[in-house]
Amino acid sequence: MANPWLAIDVATAPAQRAREVRRAWERFVGGGGGAASGSGRSSFAGDPALREPIRASWRRSAAAGVDPSGSRRAPVVADADETTARWEVHPLADMAPLINDCLAATADESRHLIVVSDANGMLLWVAGNATVRLRAADSMNFAEGTLWSECGAGTNAIGTALAAQHAVQVFAAEHFSECVQGWTCAAAPVSDPDTGRVIGVIDLTGEMSTVHPHSMAVATATAQAVEAHLRCEMLDRDARLISRHGDQLAAGGDPRALVAPSGRVVATRPVGWLGAERLLVPPGGGQVRIDDRIIAIAEPLGHEDAYLLRALTDPAAGRAQPAAAAQLRLALLGRDGAVAQLSDGGAARAISLRLRHAEILALLGAHPHGLSSEELSRGVYGDESRVGAVRVEISRLRKLLGDCIDAELYALAPGVVSDVGQVVGLLHRGRIREAAVRYPGPLLPRSRAPGVAAERDALEEWMRRSVLSSGDQEALWAWLQTPSGEVDLAAWRRLLAALAFADPRRSLAASRIARLRAGGASVEKAV
Repeated sequence: MANPWLAIDVATAPAQRAREVRRAWERFVGGGGGAASGSGRSSFAGDPALREPIRASWRRSAAAGVDPSGSRRAPVVADADETTARWEVHPLADMAPLINDCLAATADESRHLIVVSDANGMLLWVAGNATVRLRAADSMNFAEGTLWSECGAGTNAIGTALAAQHAVQVFAAEHFSECVQGWTCAAAPVSDPDTGRVIGVIDLTGEMSTVHPHSMAVATATAQAVEAHLRCEMLDRDARLISRHGDQLAAGGDPRALVAPSGRVVATRPVGWLGAERLLVPPGGGQVRIDDRIIAIAEPLGHEDAYLLRALTDPAAGRAQPAAAAQLRLALLGRDGAVAQLSDGGAARAISLRLRHAEILALLGAHPHGLSSEELSRGVYGDESRVGAVRVEISRLRKLLGDCIDAELYALAPGVVSDVGQVVGLLHRGRIREAAVRYPGPLLPRSRAPGVAAERDALEEWMRRSVLSSGDQEALWAWLQTPSGEVDLAAWRRLLAALAFADPRRSLAASRIARLRAGGASVEKAV
């Protein structure tokens, strides 16, 4: 066949093709579905019955230790509640109606299942004929919450599409695991146009007798339709960013750019001065080297919903631009005393902040568009009448830190970033592990200011729920290192259930669960 990604064409008899690949599979595993022998592997390299993508996938599956006999089926990595929670927050969940519209007619006619997995190969959504769903679940553990990466289940359309970053059809004994060889599947990866990364896979799976050469084309067309819809949504977000921050892009005489949190360049002024579509922007902003000639500074806008990039060197002449404004970094999480780090082109200096000043900065950081004096008074003192005291504290802050607060409206000036803003920005973008790692503990834990207490509780709850629904063991582990995580019985139980048997953290988790139970931690927060 001309297309190595297609398992079968209209000129090929499915039964004959199934026999050919079965013989090739038996040669590879050494005969009878047992462990692969050396002679089987050596003759396998030039086997004419195999397509190159399948040949490469079998090698990867064997290297990953997948049992070809099928005695170990695809592992369950999430229970029903966790799978539902992950699906609800996955970007492809909103695309389910479109996916169904594209595939339902084909799936119904050919008795195929419509499947969506995440970028790791975990099945998030399986729809279609109830009888076929039951057979798939019973025969090969093909159901929501199971892992169908190549490492989890060997060669299959979902796992191989992820490994090869390409649409693929897998038929009969081309599946590495014997228990899957009565089935056929075709899958196409879906990429996020904003980040460029694969976010999931769309798959059609049916019994071997229902194989059809058009199934891969239909899955591919559906993935392309979803990507086009995601691109339209991205362009709508870009338009809103330009509308919100366009004045800052147009201000000043230096070259500037508006950059999405993913590092994708949204707009530039003058047009084309960057010469790059994506940039590596450090979390919270900072210096960015574009190439050997251009150095720029990235300033976060809002809760890092975008960055304003300003050139520090003239792209045309290589000359230095006027010095960037001082940058202020605030450390407000997990500490009794907040610290401000002020950088003004030279060495940064750390300034310890009074609790009241830290509370004001925390509230302004939580409201990037600013607060009135009455709103700030209510957030700090619980009383709108203390505006005089607020003005005094703002004046003292300006003397201490410079023009960190806008003079017309109480709002943080550009160039002010905080650890809170970085964590919130990562949570907004779904980068849960990074957010958890950067979260040492609650916002200003000693503060009793009403507004700060509300922001602290909201961020704690958001972080906890995000970690527990992410299915990411390392994110969960990072949460358990925080003061709140240390006493979170449900989270420790979740970690113990998720860790591999040989993981040394299992003993710590078991010990901590026993201690929390003995201490009376019998009431668990809802997950």
